[in-house]
Amino acid sequence: MAIEQTLILAKPDAVARGLVGEIIARFERRGYTIAALKLMKVDGNRARTHYAEHAGKPFFDGLVQYITSAPVVAMVIEGSDAIEGCRATIGATHPIKAAPGSIRGDYGQTIGRNLAHGSDSSESAQREIPIWFAPLEIASRPHDQTQWLVGT
Repeated sequence: MAIEQTLILAKPDAVARGLVGEIIARFERRGYTIAALKLMKVDGNRARTHYAEHAGKPFFDGLVQYITSAPVVAMVIEGSDAIEGCRATIGATHPIKAAPGSIRGDYGQTIGRNLAHGSDSSESAQREIPIWFAPLEIASRPHDQTQWLVGT
């Protein structure tokens, strides 16, 4: 089990619907660590850079328009096999196909309003995290939680 970091975005629909706390709680309950977290309004440059792999596709402009329409909560989640584990926690891209108990399965409405983004591979995480966070904004913690409790 490799210790990994992954980018998670609580998209505008999650922020608007008041689901950010629930999304964060699900990752924490699975034992992952939040290494970085911020609420932000996304500019067009950042959105186009994030979705660069989809440039030229018919849905690209819609992705950029949506992610820039309202604030998002960006986070770096860290832990054992975090990329695959967080993707499973989020659920399938299409909420109708997402498993009950996943974020999208429980709260997703449509494929275009599916609450969260999670890096789909180590390569994607390595590309995406620096788009959203400077290195000094990321605070990795020991994975033995007793090591970072006050007074230990």
